[in-house]
Amino acid sequence: MFSTSKNARVAIFCSVVLVAMTGAGFAAVPLYRIFCQMTGFDGTAGRAIAAPAKSAILDRTVDVRFDANVRDLPWTFKASEVSQTVRIGETRIAHFTVTNNAKRPLAGQATFNVLPETAGAHFKKLQCFCFEEQTLQPGESMDFAVVYFVDPEFATDFETRGKQELTLSYTFFPSKGGEITTAAAENPR
Repeated sequence: MFSTSKNARVAIFCSVVLVAMTGAGFAAVPLYRIFCQMTGFDGTAGRAIAAPAKSAILDRTVDVRFDANVRDLPWTFKASEVSQTVRIGETRIAHFTVTNNAKRPLAGQATFNVLPETAGAHFKKLQCFCFEEQTLQPGESMDFAVVYFVDPEFATDFETRGKQELTLSYTFFPSKGGEITTAAAENPR
């Protein structure tokens, strides 16, 4: 009798651990994404609500390079400018163009990162096409803008204060299978 009760407790404990580990596995990706956006870890750029005050804009400049890529979509994606020289704290706009080269509507979403990774915490976006899924009709081209600034703390952070250049890299991936339904294709945006 003692061993049956003990075995039942072990079985219950193992079941609880299994359920907890399964839940942790599903929660890991969104929690990691939130962590990266809050800390800039792994080159993840942060989202900002407001630009720095004009008095916070520094005379020091940094070159921001733009990289545009596509993965598993028949799209052409490019930045309008290869780079911009910006004053730290200054709000700027970068433009990108994407074209659907397929003969059917496709949906995609851009992911992004900043290199060097230590600069991710200081690269802030006020507006970005990467925050939403984008649907393009066959042959359609769209222009997108990113409104951003490099946080003034970039100049004083011991990991970034000597950096003269950073790269904002985007990659468009298919979303929801990369295709949209017939109803959505007939009623775009």
